[in-house]
Amino acid sequence: MRGVTYSMNVSLDGYIAGPDGGINWTPPDEEVFRSWIDEIREVGVHLLGRRLYETMLYWETADQDPSLDDSRLEWAAIWKRLPKVVFSTTLSAVQGNARLVSGGLAEEIERLRTEPGKGDIAIGGATLAAGAAELGQIDEYRARVYPVLVGGGIPFFPRLERQVDLELVETRTFNSGVVYSRYRVGRQAEPEGES
Repeated sequence: MRGVTYSMNVSLDGYIAGPDGGINWTPPDEEVFRSWIDEIREVGVHLLGRRLYETMLYWETADQDPSLDDSRLEWAAIWKRLPKVVFSTTLSAVQGNARLVSGGLAEEIERLRTEPGKGDIAIGGATLAAGAAELGQIDEYRARVYPVLVGGGIPFFPRLERQVDLELVETRTFNSGVVYSRYRVGRQAEPEGES
Protein backbone atom coordinates (compact mmCIF):
# COMPACT_ATOMS: atom_id res chain seq x y z
CA MET A 1 0.00 0.00 0.00
CA ARG A 2 1.28 3.47 -0.87
CA GLY A 3 2.51 5.71 1.94
CA VAL A 4 1.46 9.30 2.59
CA THR A 5 4.19 11.89 3.17
CA TYR A 6 4.09 15.53 4.26
CA SER A 7 7.18 17.49 3.33
CA MET A 8 7.85 21.24 3.55
CA ASN A 9 10.51 23.82 4.34
CA VAL A 10 10.12 24.97 7.93
CA SER A 11 11.68 27.58 10.19
CA LEU A 12 13.40 26.44 13.40
CA ASP A 13 10.40 27.75 15.36
CA GLY A 14 8.05 25.57 13.31
CA TYR A 15 6.50 27.72 10.57
CA ILE A 16 6.26 27.13 6.81
CA ALA A 17 5.48 30.81 6.17
CA GLY A 18 6.12 33.88 8.30
CA PRO A 19 3.53 36.22 9.84
CA ASP A 20 3.13 38.05 6.52
CA GLY A 21 2.83 34.79 4.56
CA GLY A 22 6.34 35.24 3.18
CA ILE A 23 8.95 32.57 2.66
CA ASN A 24 11.87 34.89 1.88
CA TRP A 25 13.78 33.14 4.68
CA THR A 26 14.13 30.04 2.44
CA PRO A 27 16.74 31.39 -0.01
CA PRO A 28 17.63 29.26 -3.03
CA ASP A 29 20.31 26.73 -2.21
CA GLU A 30 21.39 24.29 -4.92
CA GLU A 31 22.16 21.44 -2.52
CA VAL A 32 18.75 21.71 -0.82
CA PHE A 33 17.00 22.12 -4.18
CA ARG A 34 18.66 18.92 -5.47
CA SER A 35 17.25 17.10 -2.42
CA TRP A 36 13.76 18.27 -3.40
CA ILE A 37 14.34 16.87 -6.90
CA ASP A 38 15.42 13.53 -5.45
CA GLU A 39 12.34 13.45 -3.23
CA ILE A 40 9.82 14.39 -5.94
CA ARG A 41 11.12 11.53 -8.10
CA GLU A 42 9.70 9.13 -5.47
CA VAL A 43 6.21 10.68 -5.56
CA GLY A 44 3.43 9.01 -7.52
CA VAL A 45 0.72 11.63 -6.90
CA HIS A 46 0.72 14.98 -5.12
CA LEU A 47 -2.22 16.32 -3.09
CA LEU A 48 -2.37 20.11 -2.82
CA GLY A 49 -4.58 22.72 -1.26
CA ARG A 50 -5.62 25.75 -3.32
CA ARG A 51 -2.90 28.12 -2.06
CA LEU A 52 -0.03 25.74 -2.73
CA TYR A 53 -1.53 24.75 -6.09
CA GLU A 54 -1.66 28.41 -7.13
CA THR A 55 1.94 28.92 -5.97
CA MET A 56 3.12 25.85 -7.88
CA LEU A 57 1.34 26.84 -11.14
CA TYR A 58 4.55 28.62 -12.10
CA TRP A 59 6.20 25.22 -12.68
CA GLU A 60 3.61 24.20 -15.30
CA THR A 61 5.21 26.63 -17.78
CA ALA A 62 8.61 27.22 -16.18
CA ASP A 63 10.33 25.20 -18.90
CA GLN A 64 9.67 28.16 -21.23
CA ASP A 65 11.80 30.47 -19.05
CA PRO A 66 15.22 30.77 -20.76
CA SER A 67 16.86 31.97 -17.54
CA LEU A 68 16.28 28.71 -15.63
CA ASP A 69 19.28 26.56 -14.81
CA ASP A 70 19.40 22.81 -15.42
CA SER A 71 18.17 21.90 -11.91
CA ARG A 72 15.08 24.10 -12.20
CA LEU A 73 14.35 22.72 -15.68
CA GLU A 74 14.66 19.19 -14.30
CA TRP A 75 12.24 20.03 -11.47
CA ALA A 76 9.78 21.62 -13.92
CA ALA A 77 9.79 18.51 -16.14
CA ILE A 78 9.13 16.19 -13.19
CA TRP A 79 6.47 18.47 -11.69
CA LYS A 80 4.65 18.91 -14.99
CA ARG A 81 4.30 15.11 -15.51
CA LEU A 82 3.35 14.40 -11.90
CA PRO A 83 -0.37 13.69 -11.32
CA LYS A 84 -1.83 16.23 -8.90
CA VAL A 85 -5.08 16.30 -6.93
CA VAL A 86 -6.19 19.79 -5.90
CA PHE A 87 -8.59 20.22 -2.98
CA SER A 88 -10.56 23.43 -3.23
CA THR A 89 -14.08 24.71 -2.75
CA THR A 90 -13.35 27.98 -4.58
CA LEU A 91 -11.58 26.92 -7.79
CA SER A 92 -13.72 25.93 -10.76
CA ALA A 93 -10.91 24.44 -12.87
CA VAL A 94 -7.27 23.37 -12.67
CA GLN A 95 -4.49 23.19 -15.24
CA GLY A 96 -1.95 20.66 -16.39
CA ASN A 97 -1.87 17.12 -15.04
CA ALA A 98 -4.23 17.97 -12.17
CA ARG A 99 -7.78 17.19 -11.19
CA LEU A 100 -10.03 19.12 -8.84
CA VAL A 101 -11.68 17.62 -5.74
CA SER A 102 -14.03 19.63 -3.53
CA GLY A 103 -14.02 17.38 -0.46
CA GLY A 104 -13.50 13.87 0.82
CA LEU A 105 -9.82 13.93 1.83
CA ALA A 106 -10.03 10.61 3.71
CA GLU A 107 -11.83 8.91 0.84
CA GLU A 108 -9.36 10.26 -1.72
CA ILE A 109 -6.35 9.12 0.29
CA GLU A 110 -7.82 5.66 0.83
CA ARG A 111 -8.63 5.34 -2.87
CA LEU A 112 -5.11 6.38 -3.86
CA ARG A 113 -3.52 4.08 -1.26
CA THR A 114 -5.21 1.02 -2.72
CA GLU A 115 -5.00 1.89 -6.39
CA PRO A 116 -2.09 0.33 -8.28
CA GLY A 117 0.78 2.68 -8.85
CA LYS A 118 4.30 3.49 -7.83
CA GLY A 119 5.49 6.23 -5.57
CA ASP A 120 4.31 7.95 -2.43
CA ILE A 121 1.22 10.07 -2.01
CA ALA A 122 2.65 13.46 -1.11
CA ILE A 123 0.64 16.13 0.68
CA GLY A 124 1.60 19.76 0.24
CA GLY A 125 0.28 22.66 2.24
CA ALA A 126 -0.22 22.99 5.98
CA THR A 127 -4.02 23.16 5.95
CA LEU A 128 -4.46 20.03 3.85
CA ALA A 129 -1.76 18.21 5.84
CA ALA A 130 -3.49 19.19 9.10
CA GLY A 131 -6.69 17.56 7.82
CA ALA A 132 -4.81 14.39 6.90
CA ALA A 133 -3.01 14.37 10.28
CA GLU A 134 -6.32 14.68 12.16
CA LEU A 135 -7.50 11.62 10.24
CA GLY A 136 -4.32 9.73 11.12
CA GLN A 137 -3.45 9.49 7.41
CA ILE A 138 0.16 10.76 7.39
CA ASP A 139 2.83 8.04 7.42
CA GLU A 140 5.93 10.27 7.24
CA TYR A 141 6.83 13.83 8.13
CA ARG A 142 9.76 15.34 6.21
CA ALA A 143 11.09 18.73 7.23
CA ARG A 144 13.89 20.87 5.85
CA VAL A 145 14.53 23.06 8.87
CA TYR A 146 16.04 26.47 8.12
CA PRO A 147 18.18 28.16 10.77
CA VAL A 148 15.84 31.09 11.30
CA LEU A 149 13.13 32.08 13.80
CA VAL A 150 10.26 33.82 12.01
CA GLY A 151 8.16 34.46 15.11
CA GLY A 152 4.79 33.23 13.86
CA GLY A 153 2.82 32.45 10.75
CA ILE A 154 1.56 29.18 9.31
CA PRO A 155 2.69 26.24 11.47
CA PHE A 156 4.22 23.11 9.93
CA PHE A 157 2.68 20.77 12.49
CA PRO A 158 -1.07 20.69 13.01
CA ARG A 159 -2.48 21.05 16.49
CA LEU A 160 -3.62 17.56 17.39
CA GLU A 161 -5.55 16.41 20.41
CA ARG A 162 -3.45 13.28 20.72
CA GLN A 163 0.15 12.21 20.95
CA VAL A 164 1.81 10.90 17.80
CA ASP A 165 5.09 9.05 18.31
CA LEU A 166 7.64 9.44 15.52
CA GLU A 167 10.63 7.29 14.59
CA LEU A 168 13.66 9.00 13.05
CA VAL A 169 14.37 7.47 9.63
CA GLU A 170 16.96 9.86 8.23
CA THR A 171 18.70 13.13 8.92
CA ARG A 172 21.07 15.23 6.84
CA THR A 173 22.73 18.59 7.38
CA PHE A 174 23.37 20.72 4.31
CA ASN A 175 26.30 23.11 3.96
CA SER A 176 23.86 26.05 4.28
CA GLY A 177 22.86 24.93 7.79
CA VAL A 178 19.49 23.54 6.66
CA VAL A 179 18.74 20.23 8.39
CA TYR A 180 16.59 17.58 6.70
CA SER A 181 14.76 15.19 9.01
CA ARG A 182 12.51 12.34 7.99
CA TYR A 183 10.25 10.74 10.58
CA ARG A 184 7.93 7.75 10.25
CA VAL A 185 4.74 7.79 12.28
CA GLY A 186 4.81 5.17 15.03
CA ARG A 187 2.03 4.31 17.41
CA GLN A 188 -0.69 6.94 17.70
CA ALA A 189 -2.18 7.38 21.14
CA GLU A 190 -5.96 7.60 21.43
CA PRO A 191 -7.38 11.01 22.38
CA GLU A 192 -8.32 11.17 26.07
CA GLY A 193 -11.69 9.61 26.81
CA GLU A 194 -11.54 7.25 23.82
CA SER A 195 -10.55 3.62 23.78
